[in-house]
Amino acid sequence: MNSPILINLKNRITEIVRTFKLNLTHKKHPQGRPLKIGNEDALALALYQHASTRATKKSVYEDFKDALGCSYKTLVVAMNRAGMLAMSILATLMQWGKKYGHVVKYTDATDLPVCLKKNADSHRVMRAFSSLGRSAKGWFYGLKMTMTRDAAGNILGLRFSDATHNDRDLFRAINKDIGGVIVADAGYVSKKLERDMNVEGKRWVLIRPYKSMKKLALPWQLTLYRSRFRIEFDFRSMKLFYGLVTSLPRSVNGYLANYLNAACAFVLMK
Repeated sequence: MNSPILINLKNRITEIVRTFKLNLTHKKHPQGRPLKIGNEDALALALYQHASTRATKKSVYEDFKDALGCSYKTLVVAMNRAGMLAMSILATLMQWGKKYGHVVKYTDATDLPVCLKKNADSHRVMRAFSSLGRSAKGWFYGLKMTMTRDAAGNILGLRFSDATHNDRDLFRAINKDIGGVIVADAGYVSKKLERDMNVEGKRWVLIRPYKSMKKLALPWQLTLYRSRFRIEFDFRSMKLFYGLVTSLPRSVNGYLANYLNAACAFVLMK
């Protein structure tokens, strides 16, 4: 398995494991059998799928089946298991970012359709977690991902919810332990939210007013509002180049692993 992308990902994983003293290695299967694919290798392969624009796990298997020496089903189980390892790495890097990241942060949400809207009534796999929601692009059936990142590109928070979950409640939850200046778009306008979240000397929430609102903004505030495009570009990259949105998994674990592995690949390949 000498793919440059896979080697780069393995090196990044090893670097993070050593730096933060993470334990991602479990020598045995939950039932006691040795693992066919070790956890770090499984994570590297899962991230490879998203970083190399492979559309399916099957294409990853075709790339490495001779070296793997296992069945396709074994690879799928290992890559889905890797979602928990990706979550561990993301959580570690987010904690580091909260402590050492840039003072300016951005929060926004994006849609994660689990199927075409016309198939919503027949969709079963993610029915317990999905709902009909509306984004700037129109109606969709699925989940919503809320994210906070800083001006340096570090992801500081991720939260997955159904599409109808209140954005302001998600804002409170994802930013409760984040300081600095947090910039959000007009969808979060709320005097109560600003009052609840502003902490003197620690955190200031800056929400862009609606165009119809008569509210003066200083030049530096306008600059921060305009810089929000960075988080929107992150969403675009995750979807177009890292396979964040999918309708292929056949289990809840498969969907969740896809989201976590896509986000982790995006972070590690920056």
